[in-house]
Amino acid sequence: MTARRRAVTLATLAVLALVPPVAGALNQGFYVDLATRVVIFAIAALSLDIILGYGGMISFGHAAFLGIGSYAVGISVTLGLTNGFAHFGLAAGASAVVALVIGVVSLRTSGATFIMITLAFAQMIYFFCESLSQFGGDNGLAIPTHSDFGRLIDLDNPATLYYFALAWLVAALLFGNRLVDSRFGMVIRAAKSNERRMAALGFPVFRYRLLAFVISGAMCGIAGALLANQTEFLSPAIMHWTRSGEIMMMVILGGRGTLIGPVIGAAIYLVLENVLSGLTEHWQVILGSILVAVVLLSRPGLLRGLIARRPARA
Repeated sequence: MTARRRAVTLATLAVLALVPPVAGALNQGFYVDLATRVVIFAIAALSLDIILGYGGMISFGHAAFLGIGSYAVGISVTLGLTNGFAHFGLAAGASAVVALVIGVVSLRTSGATFIMITLAFAQMIYFFCESLSQFGGDNGLAIPTHSDFGRLIDLDNPATLYYFALAWLVAALLFGNRLVDSRFGMVIRAAKSNERRMAALGFPVFRYRLLAFVISGAMCGIAGALLANQTEFLSPAIMHWTRSGEIMMMVILGGRGTLIGPVIGAAIYLVLENVLSGLTEHWQVILGSILVAVVLLSRPGLLRGLIARRPARA
């Protein structure tokens, strides 16, 4: 990680860490809820960035893993299992297994075919969850209690839940940084540039990409478990294809292949969504126009210039 990127990362995390005390001083608890949502979707966007920004794998079904993580918590609570460690273990494990199945099939293709297969799998999972009438079906399901970590963590407290989610985001950033700078990450990045050359050099590109896809799915599952604890509600809508588009837009908005870019992109997207929806019922038209302008005027991402490496001088 470059010095500039590290500085932007630390500044972003510092701002996020100050949200609860500032919201408390202003007596505006709503800001904590909004910031919690930002942090959760930042984790989801970061997980997508690992395969999209660094691996060139354009998955249009990433929200499926977000939904699987949420359902892991909701179904567990409904069945009487409230242990938080079990919840997050199930969320990551179930998402990883599903990502493995999807990856085995979809990673044998590329381009538009890969996009459509990931979308098709996500929609299959969406309609399957919609058919689970015992868990609310398309009407959704209220989750009566948060994940229970005993006396260690009290997720009933909004500030505690926020810092718990923020800790997961910090862990995801640290893990992501180690991952992309490792030999594994170098192979993933090189395969994005020239897959045939990497295969000719003897690297099992398919296995590397599959593992990256599984890791990405597990990380997004964690975000889903956090989202279930925040909303205390379960619905198939969380994994609709439009949600996958939103997560992808967060990555593109902040800057692909930067790790911290998707975090900033998630913050900008959700804050704009909240502000504009309070101004007019046609807020989606305005938000869409802003996003189109950003993509056209700054293809690498709105803030990538602050965190990307400077090009070497000739």
